Amino acid sequence: MTLRISKQFAFSASHRLDGLDEGHQCGRLHGHNYLVEMELAAEAEQLTPTGFVRDYGDLAPFKKWIDATIDHQHLNDIIKVNPTAENLARWMYELWSEQFPELSAVRISETPKTWAEYRP
Repeated sequence: MTLRISKQFAFSASHRLDGLDEGHQCGRLHGHNYLVEMELAAEAEQLTPTGFVRDYGDLAPFKKWIDATIDHQHLNDIIKVNPTAENLARWMYELWSEQFPELSAVRISETPKTWAEYRP
């Protein structure tokens, strides 16, 4: 039986997307109030002695990284690929999966109605 937990984090940043048709709104410089959701999973027998997949407090380094690295920044200057929500989710997963081996997915929201998810 797989058990999952998730925690949301927020940041604000600007970006512009390349490769779009001329006049596409996302090709212009714009910003979002992003939500990032980290999902961690473990089998029942892998839970901590307390019964956690992972203590939520252990995710504090991720929040510190967001605040120091991407909050109120221009994402095109930070990420090496087109900073779509999909690419951001994959990038964050790849950066953090070693520190959090239970990481099973990263979801990114640019607007209240849209989500992109990377789940290898």
